[in-house]
Amino acid sequence: MNVLLLGSGGREHALAWKLKQSPDLKELWIAPGNAGTNEIGKNIDLSPLNFPEIRDFVLEKKIDMVIVGPEEPLVRGIQNFFLDNKNLKNIKLIGLSKQAAMLEGSKDFAKSFMKRYKIPTANHKTFTLKDFPEAINYLNSIEPPYVLKADGLAGGKGVIVCKNISGAEKVLEDILKNRKFGSAGEKVVIDHFLEGIELSVFVATDGKSYKILPEAKDYKNIGEGDTGPNTGGMGAISPVPFADKIFMNKVEERIIKPLINGLKNGNIDYKGFLYIGLMNVNGEPFVIEFNVRLGDPETEVIIPRIKSDLLEMFVAMADQKLSKYKIEIDERTAATVILVSQGYPDKYEKGKIISGLENITSSIVFHAGTFKDINGNFATNGGRVLAVTSIDYDMQKAIDISMENAKKIIYEGKYYRKDIGSDLQKYNL
Repeated sequence: MNVLLLGSGGREHALAWKLKQSPDLKELWIAPGNAGTNEIGKNIDLSPLNFPEIRDFVLEKKIDMVIVGPEEPLVRGIQNFFLDNKNLKNIKLIGLSKQAAMLEGSKDFAKSFMKRYKIPTANHKTFTLKDFPEAINYLNSIEPPYVLKADGLAGGKGVIVCKNISGAEKVLEDILKNRKFGSAGEKVVIDHFLEGIELSVFVATDGKSYKILPEAKDYKNIGEGDTGPNTGGMGAISPVPFADKIFMNKVEERIIKPLINGLKNGNIDYKGFLYIGLMNVNGEPFVIEFNVRLGDPETEVIIPRIKSDLLEMFVAMADQKLSKYKIEIDERTAATVILVSQGYPDKYEKGKIISGLENITSSIVFHAGTFKDINGNFATNGGRVLAVTSIDYDMQKAIDISMENAKKIIYEGKYYRKDIGSDLQKYNL
């Protein structure tokens, strides 16, 4: 098969790495990709948001399947674009409709969906700029900490937790009045704070049936001890020690099944991934958010644990035959450590030469924000630069291997958290 993979991050490098292992893969293109994906397939200078150019490329190269990595093309309706074009509608597209993408594209929509299908989530209210006084009153009526969420897509940085009322009021003003997140912040969802520990559950679905993929826990804050600003993710562990069979059965019965049934009842076309951000509150799962694609950096730990053919699974999803696909999961632990640029998630410089990659042993290095300069050197091209993933039967050993290899990679301004997985040790008995 000829496959086009849309995206440029660590998630896409991990997907490309796994797809390359399929005997059914003929040619793999990545748009726009990064320096790592270009070692596996062929990067093509196309924006995932330029649907007409994607159409032309797909037809020219006789692409059989398009896999959408990031959320924005889905929210903007790439699946609808394909279905509405007579030359594209029969091409297998791993993604979902613009309507279904609202589960991620609007937190208010997702909350309403959960309420309709009785999916457990935190109590909340939604406000716009004209409701600003009411929003302030609402903040003052609930107990801290305060959770404020920009309604739309904000690059993984639109959820802010404030410990005191003055901080919460300032964030509310920044989002609604100062438009910190632009149009993504035209609405703000204020959640009641849930006390617990987070994890992410991933589901592949063809709209009728589903397969539960490996779960993961990621680390969103820039600083050790979960301090500092929220980022796209600083590391991840899979499996999650506290997500035992009892807990995962609750997730399936209370969240996954009602969610899939809700999609069916709404005639919502969904051939893709569900990312369910959860809070484990004393053994009870509550949904924090839905995403409509695989997470990053979680992909860098869940994909290496899938032993079965990924391309075969994508074909089954596209053909609505997922119920017949047998997924095989590696029981070992995967741990990834993200190397970022100094200043991330705020201002950072690009173009720093990367060395030491040739010294990595016993780990997989997935590129997130890299390019090759005119001299053929790997260089930084983003806030998140590289993901170092290791697998072992012992969780701590997997973490240690990733940490040791992270030390070997050198570039100016390199930073990474050294406490990834430390909070899980008490469960790993």
